[in-house]
Amino acid sequence: MKIVIDDKIPYIHDAVSRLGVEAVYMQGSKIGSADVRDADALIVRTRTRCDESLLGNSRVSFVATATIGYDHIDTEYMKKAGIEWMNCPGCNSSSVAQYLKSVLLLLWRDKGMSPTRTTIGIVGQGHVGTKVAAVAESMGMQVLVCDPPKAEEGAECRYGKFVTLEDIARECDVITFHVPLTRGGKHATYHLSGQDFFDSLQQCPVIINTSRGAVADGNALIDALYNNKVKDAVIDTWENEPDIDLRLLDKAYIATPHIAGYSADGKVNADNMVIEGLCNHFGLDNPGKIMPPELPYNVTAHLKELLECRNPNNEESVNRDIALTLYNPLNDSTNLKKAPERFEEFRGNYPLRREKW
Repeated sequence: MKIVIDDKIPYIHDAVSRLGVEAVYMQGSKIGSADVRDADALIVRTRTRCDESLLGNSRVSFVATATIGYDHIDTEYMKKAGIEWMNCPGCNSSSVAQYLKSVLLLLWRDKGMSPTRTTIGIVGQGHVGTKVAAVAESMGMQVLVCDPPKAEEGAECRYGKFVTLEDIARECDVITFHVPLTRGGKHATYHLSGQDFFDSLQQCPVIINTSRGAVADGNALIDALYNNKVKDAVIDTWENEPDIDLRLLDKAYIATPHIAGYSADGKVNADNMVIEGLCNHFGLDNPGKIMPPELPYNVTAHLKELLECRNPNNEESVNRDIALTLYNPLNDSTNLKKAPERFEEFRGNYPLRREKW
């Protein structure tokens, strides 16, 4: 049995080696039809387009993407070809929530955006949006949630009732998108935040996109920033990655290389889901749970020092410092702004980040 695996999926190597299969690790964007022709399974990330041109002449019967999103998988072809496929819903939702929490703390610390005087609009109440809403609520923000498909289904909204995108545009100081990228149907999300949306904004909000790049129309967002319709932008996902728009990179307050979900915890969650799916499909014995590595001693020592300094008079600032010690997106932003041509390198060689210690 042979498996082709994206070589930038971390922590998975040991578990796969214990399956007793042939494993070939390759750069995801360079996996081609010749590479998978004699493969039985394919494990990828978002950089590998899985469709008939890749898989048509192969014996692949199982495809897994170690990501929440799956717009790089031609699901209609998979169904037609009888290829089982899976994604990893919710695997990195806590990681993205950590990213958002750090962003909101930085907006508070550096931009004076007091949480208790801030209304946040969350577009999408899936795994990620739900956790982001909980983070925002815990900080004292007023939370509005927009999710038309769930509203039509009669799903429950924890924050009163679902609002419309027009309500979000009218009332929110921060607007963050947590939706899949869809190009057709009643609720398509391609360029969901486009020219009309930005023209309708009333509060000059901060726009945050950690979903998919094309959910936001980059040109329209740049215009909105220059015309003061948008106060600041926090961009983790970009149109045309890795060839990102340098104008938006320059203008964004925080600009990161599609790594919001890249905590070690989130990656390990995806690994374990993929290994379980692979073993179920082929009837293999699961080699056991993968665990994320520990933080370096100097980081944990600093966190302990911060805890020792905490008292009722500075608890708020110490808690913020602890959260930003665990993860500060400004570090990733500084690196990308200095060297945007290294976008893929920054993603593929991402340093250890933990959600907890």
